[in-house]
Amino acid sequence: MKKIIGMCFAALLLFSSQTFSQVGFVNAFPGLSFTLALFLTHSGDGTNRIFVVQQRGLIKVFPNDSNATSTQTFLDLTNLVSQSGNERGLLGLAFHPDYSSNRYFFVYYTRSSDGALRISRFTTQSGDPNKADSLSELNMMTIPHSSNSNHNGGCLMFGQDGYLYAGIGDGGGAGDIPNNAQNLNMHLGKILRIDINTPAGGNNYSIPPGNPFAGGGGLPEIFTVGMRNPWRFTQDPVTGTIYCGDVGQDAWEEVDTISVGKNYGWRCYEGNATYNTSGCGPIGNYTFPITVYQNVGSDISITGGYVYRGSRVPWLVGRYVYADYGSRKVWKLLLSGGAVSENTQIGLAPSGVPSFGVDQSNELYVVTTTAMYKLLDVSVGINGNGSQLPAGYSLEQNYPNPFNPTTAIYYNVGTNSLVNIKIFDITGKEIDVLLNESKPAGRYSVEWDASGYPSGVYFYRMTVNGASEEKKMVLIK
Repeated sequence: MKKIIGMCFAALLLFSSQTFSQVGFVNAFPGLSFTLALFLTHSGDGTNRIFVVQQRGLIKVFPNDSNATSTQTFLDLTNLVSQSGNERGLLGLAFHPDYSSNRYFFVYYTRSSDGALRISRFTTQSGDPNKADSLSELNMMTIPHSSNSNHNGGCLMFGQDGYLYAGIGDGGGAGDIPNNAQNLNMHLGKILRIDINTPAGGNNYSIPPGNPFAGGGGLPEIFTVGMRNPWRFTQDPVTGTIYCGDVGQDAWEEVDTISVGKNYGWRCYEGNATYNTSGCGPIGNYTFPITVYQNVGSDISITGGYVYRGSRVPWLVGRYVYADYGSRKVWKLLLSGGAVSENTQIGLAPSGVPSFGVDQSNELYVVTTTAMYKLLDVSVGINGNGSQLPAGYSLEQNYPNPFNPTTAIYYNVGTNSLVNIKIFDITGKEIDVLLNESKPAGRYSVEWDASGYPSGVYFYRMTVNGASEEKKMVLIK
């Protein structure tokens, strides 16, 4: 991050600005709380567990269950990890693609003794899948950092090619005065790629042959050049495109699509604008962002996210979701044929967003420092209609909402009338009829038991004499 990382089953959280209220946020694990959480992921072994990285050196593990009330400490690195600075700490976690058989996972942290950037492998205990062996550390790389505490990067990711990627900040301070990001003999200000399966050359890794400087001309671990602080990047599991939110200086935040050997311009350029072109090459040497936004007001630091491949919000599938830490704005972006065809704000997160995460079903989580949130579709209903009921008739919001497994729906009848109340799923398919009978004037309720239905968004519609009103409710199991 740049400036800061930051120090009831909740009711559905909506936004003050209805203009952008396409998604809401619900606490995915209301019985849990976290301290300086920075990342969420899963182990890819089919166990459907959630792992949360906490900045000061702890990784917590727990079942992917909204009723969870306790966590277990999977790994404690508080004795190794820097406990100072807003941007130092335990910053990244990635499980080996073959974790279910080799029990290897990798972490990225700033070392307490000197602030150096360290990428290490650990092993989970053979007798306890929820406990790592804290003495099993195998160092992959240690990268010296400046005396500045900021711009450490911190993202780890296994690509579809099986290699480990790491995002390294430019060394901190402001303006990259040493020009580390353009220096091919420095790891700082780069995205690196290494092969951790075949050690070679005295290292615990080898160099993928496709790396741009595998044959010389620069450090062989370099995958891309010219990054400022690539805090979070991810790969779309369908298209293979790698998206990176690279944190800007003072004027521009940017989203890049990452390709081998490209130079993304920092410190010569910040976003699309020149920053310090001293010693820089022609403009054709650089690859520019697919989108940028300005540092204005509370927009201060981009948080890169994921391409949505979940099922809770169908209209979001294929869109890259990202946020700004300061303003809490959340956007969706669609890349079509190499060009951005959508880029709109869809919501406002409950608090600052240092990261996103996904579970084994590719469902997206918004990570805040104290809680994990799932997205809820709060866009218009299946018919998009407001109330069309005659005067004296109304349909109230169900209670409780969200609910599990039953909820009450209240309604008002003006004069003796035939009242119909039906339930629809997210696609608009009718799945249940709760009421179809004459009612005299009065206020009534009807209960819906959703025990046989999956978690998700549902609609209920009241119809009287051809007029109707529709509302949305959320089932979370």
